Amino acid sequence: MSRTTTDLLYLVTIVTFILALRFLSSPKRARQGNLLGAAGMALAIAVTLLQEGLENFLWIGIAMVIGAVIGVVGARSVKMTAMPQMVALFNGVGGGAVALIALAEFHNLTPLPGELPAEESITILLSALIGSISFSGSLIAFAKLQELLSGRPIVYPGQQFVNAGVLLTALVLGGLIVAGAEGDLVVVALIVAALIFGVLFVLPIGGADMPVVISLLNAFTGLAASAAGFLLHNNVLIVAGALVGASGTLLTLMMGRAMNRSIGNVLFGAFGSVQAGGSSAVGEDGRTVRATTAQDLAIMLAYARKVVFVPGYGLAVAQAQHTVRALAELLEHKGIDVLYGIHPVAGRMPGHMNVLLAEADVPYDQLKEMDEINPELPQTDVVVILGANDVVNPAARSDPGSPIYGMPIIDVDRAATVVVVKRSLSPGFAGIDNPLFYDPKTSMLFADAKQALEDVSAALKAL
Repeated sequence: MSRTTTDLLYLVTIVTFILALRFLSSPKRARQGNLLGAAGMALAIAVTLLQEGLENFLWIGIAMVIGAVIGVVGARSVKMTAMPQMVALFNGVGGGAVALIALAEFHNLTPLPGELPAEESITILLSALIGSISFSGSLIAFAKLQELLSGRPIVYPGQQFVNAGVLLTALVLGGLIVAGAEGDLVVVALIVAALIFGVLFVLPIGGADMPVVISLLNAFTGLAASAAGFLLHNNVLIVAGALVGASGTLLTLMMGRAMNRSIGNVLFGAFGSVQAGGSSAVGEDGRTVRATTAQDLAIMLAYARKVVFVPGYGLAVAQAQHTVRALAELLEHKGIDVLYGIHPVAGRMPGHMNVLLAEADVPYDQLKEMDEINPELPQTDVVVILGANDVVNPAARSDPGSPIYGMPIIDVDRAATVVVVKRSLSPGFAGIDNPLFYDPKTSMLFADAKQALEDVSAALKAL
């Protein structure tokens, strides 16, 4: 295949990636965006395989079959609850692949000392460094989300100095590559140092900040892939990596803004601890909450005019997205206006709640972002909180001493009645108490979200 034909087909691929990203910005067209992006990637792979001089087709085919099987089985079998873990894992694999490309290209391009041009040595440095950090950091994020590691920030004295020392070591090794160092060992050492830094980088970040970490590591992988594109003189890889890097960076900044915190505070503040809590209806300071039942909640909903559901990670754990959709349909048949309030950082990855509810075929026009739903809440009769905690904590508005003070929240306490469906009074990922639970207008329904919603639906039908 000629270079001109290759460039034209790669241009088609680049256009599909850009359009896919544009479609993914809207829930209504997100599926078409995914399909369009997949088609563009299939074209890019086909064009790459048709390049002159390509060898080892057997090994390439074996690798593609293995990867395809793992991808299909993993994507089809993963529960929606575990989608953040899968995103972190797949993202890490991309970073690791880029690091291996850097090592292979360094080996291929330096048969004799001093023959590696400066621009290629710099791209090798960036690909190996950023790709390795993304790989190991994503694995730690996966382990925290999967609860293989504690969700609490893992800190120790002098941690920042250790991290700085490891990163400085990696940069020195990168400088040696640019200066013309010989042998694969220097790149291997750089990759090892970057892998260690990726681990140390994510360990002190707690569960509450995982949405930001995932989007940041995604940006890292994109930047590493773009650098690898310059190394391989591959235009589609350059552009695709740049798109991922730019969108991941913007998303990271948006997540930080949604929590009213700087990215530096997220990465180095050791915030977001997970604490255990009991199922008692009595707080540690002796305060009590008002408990309710599924039957009582059904009566509240039956006489409401407007109901807002606010989903959180508890909804994902209970896999209750289809159940809440079924309950919403019952309410709509009674002429009740139903909306869903979505906080940008609810769940464990950006857009987690949107993905869950879209899977249950919730109408897109009922999904309201935080800024859209807050003006509706003073006119709302009942708000039902499904496993959300920190994103509805009024301490973010009223308590200057709270770790989440200043974080924009969904103002559920401004509705007429609030019902919290939750297993216990345990704190959220931020590890802090929620005064909403003790508000006189709040009732607690201590139950698994799916079972609670099924019971409410049955009671509503009986009415």
